[in-house]
Amino acid sequence: MESYLKLEKKSEGYVCLTLCREPVNSMNLDLWHQLADALTQLEADKSVRGVIFQSGLKRDVFTAGNDIMELYAPKSSPERYRDFWVTQNQFFARLYRSHLVTVAAIRGACPAGGCALALTCDYRVMTDFGTIGLNEVALGIPVPEYWSHLMQRTVGQRHAERLLPYGLMASAQEALAIGMVDSLVPAESLTGAAEETMKKLLALPFDEARRQTKAHLRAEFSQKWEYYCIEEADYGWKLISHPKTVAAIEGVLQKLSKSKKD
Repeated sequence: MESYLKLEKKSEGYVCLTLCREPVNSMNLDLWHQLADALTQLEADKSVRGVIFQSGLKRDVFTAGNDIMELYAPKSSPERYRDFWVTQNQFFARLYRSHLVTVAAIRGACPAGGCALALTCDYRVMTDFGTIGLNEVALGIPVPEYWSHLMQRTVGQRHAERLLPYGLMASAQEALAIGMVDSLVPAESLTGAAEETMKKLLALPFDEARRQTKAHLRAEFSQKWEYYCIEEADYGWKLISHPKTVAAIEGVLQKLSKSKKD
């Protein structure tokens, strides 16, 4: 299996985790397994107190979200889709309540699953350009239930209602205004800003107090999410294997193929 992650341990007690699946960090089953394994490894390492998620791509994309081929039923199976869906959502749920301090360094575009990854982090630093949001409806797929709840918890009911049902993406400036991200910086300053943020968040030495407080805020929600995604996988397969959904995804694949040729 090809490795899509690079981990760099810093002396200050955190790790920079870089996603490197060209061209757009589309998140397939292998990448989700690697992320889940990395989280397990980092949480077990007592010398690691935090992790920064960042993109190592050539282009300005944090991650374009799930690999659309994992959602194209003719190229998948109920068993593969269940593994794919449960692995990624249990990773999200675990990351959301992780005892680690988590920072997303978002460069450029951050749709769908990339947005969900960012929202499960404690703090989000974004370049002052690009867009972010859960835009699944634009593909003819409903936003997954707990992804919707996560957005609602982050930006509030009204902003979630305005964006999600219409597949809208927020600009960097709008995302900052509504609390979807916490700060904006020029692209050349992104890595430095994320690391400075991490150092500030780790400045207090009282890790156990921080961990327990984070658990009070997030554990119940994340545990429900972790269990619900198993049930959701069966519903999801029925949805993506429906002829209308297959046709919608085929339309997206045709557009992607045309854009590559152009």
